[in-house]
Amino acid sequence: MGIVKISDSMHENLRVAGNALSRSINAQAEHWMRVGMLTEMHPELNHQDICQLLIRAELSGGLDLSVALASQISPPAASSKGKR
Repeated sequence: MGIVKISDSMHENLRVAGNALSRSINAQAEHWMRVGMLTEMHPELNHQDICQLLIRAELSGGLDLSVALASQISPPAASSKGKR
């Protein structure tokens, strides 16, 4: 665990989004980081596909970057691929 320095405006964005979604500031930041990481790893997926991937990963014991990179968590077979 470590400290990540962010701007005051991003901290405020996290606070607002976290309150709206019933998450702590840290949980909201972690959520956005996971979504961003997976978006960079799977640019062909849209937000709905990323959310489904996160749910499947959680059901499999949590998101593990080494597993995700090895494609052991396969992207969802959605007809919405390519739509962003």
